[in-house]
Amino acid sequence: MRHQNSGRKLNRTASHRKAMFANMAASLITHEQIVTTLPKAKEIRPIVEKLVTLGKRGDLHARRQAISQIKDQDAVRKLFDAIASRYASRNGGYLRIMKAGFRQGDNAPLAVIEFVERDVNAKGAADKARVAAEAAAAEAA
Repeated sequence: MRHQNSGRKLNRTASHRKAMFANMAASLITHEQIVTTLPKAKEIRPIVEKLVTLGKRGDLHARRQAISQIKDQDAVRKLFDAIASRYASRNGGYLRIMKAGFRQGDNAPLAVIEFVERDVNAKGAADKARVAAEAAAAEAA
């Protein structure tokens, strides 16, 4: 029986689920919007909202707790510097989930999960910087 056990298993082992949620949280913080399946989006929302609350606390212990959960120093830095200050006056409800139809291959329900007052330039910013750096290197050569 599953008494007191909340959350979906998502057909994965516990360690796989933990790693997947850590990677999804880091991607969501970095890009501020990701597309995933609806059950995964519903499961990642409380995790990231708790991380934003840690970021709003802002002390060293909160930063170490966030790093232990998502294991990406750059994402934690952005969480504590940019995102936490953006939601300083907001009491929860930092994320929005919007249904996005069904995936072509297996008809799985898709969803877009994003921050409520997100920076629209954050999505793809790393890719744009990488392409610009490659173009500059090719031009110099």
